Formats: sequence, C-alpha cells, structure tokens
Amino acid sequence: MKALKLSLLGALGALALGGAAQAQEAEGPISLSFNVGAATEYVFRGISQTDEDPQVFGGVDATIGSIGYAGVWVSNVEFNNGTDLEFDIYGGIKPTVGAVTFDLGLIYYGYTDQPSGPNEDYWEGKLAASTAAGPATIGAAVYYSPEFFGETGDATYIEANAAMPLGESKFSVSGAVGRQWVEVGVDYTTWNAGVGFALTDNVSFDLRYWDTDEEDALGYLAEGRVVLGVKAAF
Repeated sequence: MKALKLSLLGALGALALGGAAQAQEAEGPISLSFNVGAATEYVFRGISQTDEDPQVFGGVDATIGSIGYAGVWVSNVEFNNGTDLEFDIYGGIKPTVGAVTFDLGLIYYGYTDQPSGPNEDYWEGKLAASTAAGPATIGAAVYYSPEFFGETGDATYIEANAAMPLGESKFSVSGAVGRQWVEVGVDYTTWNAGVGFALTDNVSFDLRYWDTDEEDALGYLAEGRVVLGVKAAF
C-alpha cells in the first residue's frame, strides 16, 4: 500500500504540473484545471475510507461552455479486503437563476481490486443549490443512488453547508451537516467543521473535524477525528 501511495502521488504530481501549461494555453469552449493533494486521512460523509491511514489524491476538471462541467478524481482507499483505489467520474451543469447557483449532475464511484461478492461500484445523482449570504456562501444538496456501495440498495444523502472568508485574511471557515439513509445498513447523521488557509493562489490547507452520531453501530471508522489536508490546484 505504501508503494501504491507513493507511485500514485508521483503520477498525479506529474499530471498536474505537466497539464498546467496545457491548461493555460488552451482556448475555446473547454478549459481544464488540475489538482493534486494529500491528507492525514480520507473521510467521506464522516467515515474513514483509508482505515485511518494517509490519503493522496488528484483530479482533472473540465469547464464546458458557460455552465457545463466534467471531471475525474482518484484516491487511495483501504477497506481491508483488497480494494485499494477509488476513481470518480462526474459531470453536470451549473445554471444560475437570480442569486442562486444550481448544480445538477451524476457521479460514478469506481473501485479497483475489489473482492468477489457484492459490487462496490455505484453511481449517484446530485441536485445542489448555493447562494451568497453577505460574505458567506450557504448551500444544500441531495444525492440519490438506486444501488449504493456494496449493493446495499436505495440510498439518499442530504446536506446543508456554509463557508465564509475571515475578513481580508487568507483564512476561511466552513462546515456541513448531513444525513445518510441506506436501504440495507445503518442510517446516520454526520457533520464537519474546519478552517482553510490559502497559502498561495494555487496551494491551500484545510484542518477539519469530522464526526457521526452512530459510532457504536458503524465502528471506529465513524468516530470523531481531525484531518489535515493540503491541495494544489492549477
């Protein structure tokens, strides 16, 4: 796993640095951006996806015309069953109506080296909206999957979130609270709150606390935890 993480980080770094020049030179209706980063842990909806081990990740995003987008994102995972990599493929549109920006999209979550048994791959539909509230941005989102991770059936996740810069400084604060329902499994509430720091226009840090209300049912991977991450975007 250590070799996987190191090789993945190197590959993503090369992709981001090599693609930056291409993105800057690109003209036309499609523009590209690249990101690469690392964190002390990968937490998704309050649950560790790396068995409390570090994460490396990277992605490519395309802006299509004035409202369309698509992208690919990859990260190491550790489910202690052989699965070692997650890749997400997504796309959608972000129209603006008045002061509200909507996000209507689809996300496919794929996993490599899965064990035999229930399929871990799944997709979700997303409907989100956000708007400015003074210096802050507030939003809400709904995600729906007809067949969730591990073939656990119908699943819905709802979230409310907010973010705000701290004056004219390079710091910002953000947080979210969400509820996950799964047809076969444990329904739970999750929340997070953190502080971001923009070191430069391209490099940022995030220090965040995550927790859930079902630690007894979901186990140690759902316990409260603090995650420090760094991300470079080009």
